[in-house]
Amino acid sequence: MEAKKIYEFWLENAYFDEKTKEELREIAGDEKEIEERFYKNLAFGTGGLRGIIGAGTNRMNIYTVRKATQGLANYIVKQGAEKKGAAIAYDSRNMSPEFAEETALCLAANGVKAYIFPSLKPTPMLSFALRELGCTAGIVITASHNPAEYNGYKVYWEDGAQITAPKDQEIISEVNAITDFGQVKTMPKEEAVKSGLYEVIGPDMDDKYMEALKKLAIHPEIIRKEGENLKIVYTPLHGTGNLPVRRILKELGFANVYVVQEQELPDGNFPTVPYPNPEDKKAFALALKLAEKVDADIVLATDPDADRLGVYAKDEKTGQYRSFTGNMSGMLIMEYILSQKKKLGTLPENGAVVTTIVSGKMAREIAKEYGVTLIETLTGFKYIGEQIKFFEQNDNYGFLFGYEESYGCLVGTHARDKDAVAAVMALCEAAAWCRNQGITLCSQMDKLFEKYGYYMEGLSTLTLKGQDGAKKIKEMMESIRKDTPAQIGGLTVTQFRDYMEDVLADYKTGETKTTGLPKSDVLYFELEGGAWCCIRPSGTEPKIKFYIGVKGTDEQDAGRRLEAMKRAFLELA
Repeated sequence: MEAKKIYEFWLENAYFDEKTKEELREIAGDEKEIEERFYKNLAFGTGGLRGIIGAGTNRMNIYTVRKATQGLANYIVKQGAEKKGAAIAYDSRNMSPEFAEETALCLAANGVKAYIFPSLKPTPMLSFALRELGCTAGIVITASHNPAEYNGYKVYWEDGAQITAPKDQEIISEVNAITDFGQVKTMPKEEAVKSGLYEVIGPDMDDKYMEALKKLAIHPEIIRKEGENLKIVYTPLHGTGNLPVRRILKELGFANVYVVQEQELPDGNFPTVPYPNPEDKKAFALALKLAEKVDADIVLATDPDADRLGVYAKDEKTGQYRSFTGNMSGMLIMEYILSQKKKLGTLPENGAVVTTIVSGKMAREIAKEYGVTLIETLTGFKYIGEQIKFFEQNDNYGFLFGYEESYGCLVGTHARDKDAVAAVMALCEAAAWCRNQGITLCSQMDKLFEKYGYYMEGLSTLTLKGQDGAKKIKEMMESIRKDTPAQIGGLTVTQFRDYMEDVLADYKTGETKTTGLPKSDVLYFELEGGAWCCIRPSGTEPKIKFYIGVKGTDEQDAGRRLEAMKRAFLELA
């Protein structure tokens, strides 16, 4: 059925509420807008749903959320796991509470018990809670760090990690099988509660989560000593991190925490930032202003669902605040954990660190230094969480740390997704330890560069929105896959991996083998001199991403190499 006919069906059908119809009447005559809203169904991908909030089949609304939930409920029932139930959490975005409620009532109508948080919570708390409750699945209503017009729906399984193969495809099949909104069930909240199919998660879950985090502290005595002196500025960027971050820091003994008041309260419109992403330097404008005022040592920001952490630290050499990439903050935490566990004799012989193929390569050197295994996965923290499950099933590795370049990491196994609340705790503990040694986070980072090499990474993106944009991205990937370059930025390609075709070609030896990872639309190039680059379409945004990494003789050399690689990639695109 063409877009215009589906649009008219929504206007005429009694199933859709008057508010939805009024929104659709406002775009009458705008053929392009009608086409964008109705040319397809909002895709339920391997991570769930993500899209612009609004009326239409290609938008996030109560109807597309119900449809996705009906497919998930059908899958749970077929697994015979409906009595175990599903946990639901949501963030500060517009419509998040409403989408969470619709999710719970659809599950309940299908006989799947719904456990729902009574207020906004960080994504890692969903991962923690579903395992504590013994649920078969979990859902988080969030669009993470996307702009304000977006919302999303992420699905987790009983191990606490986001769904991976084969369950992701099996659930997608169930969702796609819902072709008629008449197939979707729901029920009144009062009836769901009375039937024992709707239960609000109590405050004891927050307490359990906090206790699990506090057990991860390596040197609580150093925190108590230096926590009185270390000055921390924090912004939750209008998201879910405010209460849990402040609570964990206070209970550990960090006494000087200054919160950016303008960004303290939840607000789905994110009025003080163009983009609520701690990767974006603009998001730190107010925090850095406060940091100057109070002479803070470190400046921290978490994204709306509090799974990503951005960091600035005061450089004692310049007196200025220095930004840390996700790779840099990850390496600071990784080095701290491994060095201190080794010193205390608690570093396991079978210890493992897990990261992704697009993350910084300094981790390889640090892992080698401390004799732990480094495992690389495809992009996406769900694959890191999946590794923890494999470790437990096979009893072969002990999980020490997981991180990815996009400002996400996991300390401990209390959750199976990136956890910015735990990351704040670990980063602040590392800062306290540095202070106890008479150094700062900046000087510690410089020491890591001097010891392991001047690794530097960058990301270039092309945003191509809508139907035409998706087509261009697909054509771009096919073109590069077909005509694989022998050189990029003047550097020779030594190894090429096509994860879609599951082929690894080593140009040095002439050997060809499989990648060893699941199939994915990703192209990866190893280059001479320790450089590398990777190309992949974003799974959550209308973008194609170019990840780049280099190793230089010093900071300036690494910077020059990185810029040359970025220019070469834009030419390649």
